[in-house]
Amino acid sequence: MTAKIIDGKTVAAELRARIASEVARLKSAHGVTPGLAVVLVGADPASEVYVRNKSKAVTEAGMNPVDRHLPATVSEVELLALIAQLNADPKVNGILVQLPLPKHIDAQKVIHAIASEKDVDGFHPLNVGRHASGSPGLVPCTPLGCVILAKTVKPSLEGLDAVVIGRSNIVGKPVAQLLLSENATVTIAHSKTRDLAAVCRRADVLIAAIGRPEFVRGDWIKPGAIVIDVGINRVTGEGGKSKIVGDVAYAEASRVAGAITPVPGGVGPMTIACLLLNTLRATCEHNNLPAPSL
Repeated sequence: MTAKIIDGKTVAAELRARIASEVARLKSAHGVTPGLAVVLVGADPASEVYVRNKSKAVTEAGMNPVDRHLPATVSEVELLALIAQLNADPKVNGILVQLPLPKHIDAQKVIHAIASEKDVDGFHPLNVGRHASGSPGLVPCTPLGCVILAKTVKPSLEGLDAVVIGRSNIVGKPVAQLLLSENATVTIAHSKTRDLAAVCRRADVLIAAIGRPEFVRGDWIKPGAIVIDVGINRVTGEGGKSKIVGDVAYAEASRVAGAITPVPGGVGPMTIACLLLNTLRATCEHNNLPAPSL
C-alpha cells in the first residue's frame, strides 16, 4: 500500500485562484480592494523570504500589499505606534506582524494591540475566545490549512478519531478546535502523553505539530489514516547536505497511511493561501458584505 500524496501546492493554488476571482468581483461590484499590512522587524533571513512570498501572493490575488520593514533596534513603543496607525487606516483590512520579534519587544503585547477584526493571524485573545466558543472570528492560518487538506481526502470528518500531536497556541490548540467544529472526536497528545504511539495508532486523522524531525514512525500510523505533517525541520542528510523534513518519518508512514502530506509542499503553501482567505473575509466584514463562500 502506498499513501495518496496530498498536494498542498495544488490545493493552495486552486484556493488562491478562487480568492483572486472573489477579489476581482469585490472591486467590480463594490469598488473595494482588500489591503494586507505585513510588518517585519529586523533582518532574519527566513522571515525575509517568507514576507517576500506573502507580498507576492497578495499582489497576485489582486490585493494591496502594505509592507512595513523596521530595524531590529526599533522600540516597542514605536512598533505599537505603527500598529495603531494601521488599525486606524481604512485601506488596511488585515495586519500581520511577522514572528519572532527581537527579545526587547513583548510579542504578546504586540499581538494584543492589533485590532481583532484585522488580526488575520487569528492570534488575538478575542479571536481565540470566539474560536473556542464556536463564534465567528478569524482563525490561525496553518490550522485552517490543515483541515482544508484533510477534507480533500474526506469531505466530512464527522465521527472520525483525530489525534493532534502538539499543544501550541499557534497550531495544536486551534487545529483541535477546528476538528471539533467538524464533529471529529479529538485527542490532543504531547510530550507528557503516556504511550504516544498507541494513542496515534487509533487516529483516523493524525496531525503532527511537535517540532521534532521524523518523530512519528510508520508503525504509529493506523492503516489508511490521513496524516497531516505540520513540521518543518532542517537536518543534515547524506554527504553533509541539509534538507527539510517533517515531524513524520515520511517513507515509513507513506507505506501505511491512506493519504499523507509531503514536507515541503504540503501544509506550507496552505498557510499563505489561508492568510489571503482571512484577509478577504476581514475585508467583507469591514464593508458589511456577505462572507465569501470559498
